[in-house]
Amino acid sequence: MRGAPRLPRELFAFLRELASHNDRDWFQANRTRYREQVQEPLLEFIAAFAEPLGEIAPRFVADPRPAGGSMFRIHRDVRFSKDKRPYKTHAAAQFRHRMGRDVHAPGFYLHLEPGNVFAGVGMWRPDGAALKAIRDAIVDDPDGWNSAITRRGFAALFDQGGDRLIRAPRGFDADHPSIEEIKRKDFVAFRAFADSQAVAADFLEVYADSCRAAVPMVRFLTEAVGLDF
Repeated sequence: MRGAPRLPRELFAFLRELASHNDRDWFQANRTRYREQVQEPLLEFIAAFAEPLGEIAPRFVADPRPAGGSMFRIHRDVRFSKDKRPYKTHAAAQFRHRMGRDVHAPGFYLHLEPGNVFAGVGMWRPDGAALKAIRDAIVDDPDGWNSAITRRGFAALFDQGGDRLIRAPRGFDADHPSIEEIKRKDFVAFRAFADSQAVAADFLEVYADSCRAAVPMVRFLTEAVGLDF
């Protein structure tokens, strides 16, 4: 994509330093660096992704607001965690369905962390009603789900991940041909990138192509939970 914003190498340098100095004093002293090297470049990336996303999945949103938009905040929620480090050591964005209220909605995800860059697609930890709806959809249309996750363009790029049950969920036939898929608690897949790919001039296009390849999977999940794709 000609003129697309380019993520800077300094983004990863800042995050590496943050991992070694994860405290409020260091962050406050380096807040301007965070804004210039991480926040603003990623918000520019999000804004630029709005156009290809509109073609890939028109009901999904790329929102470049610094708060309440597609970019996750850098602050960790430590209220119920033994780990009291105040900051995340990665930057991330989620492009979810416009009817989605949180990270559990159908969506496309981008994770930027030194040595751990990836695109994610699907639904992570759907609530009980959504989880049952997805499992029911797989029971009703196993060929549709299997086609979505095994088609060459998708399977060549993405690996499925997430957790699954050991046994068949209550109310589902343990002998169903797709029982291993029905056991899933997360319906997600990931494509890994090298750090060097993320800062290359064509990364926005590469990321968009990844999302485009995942459309059949995301469409199946979106429609399974009663939303228009």
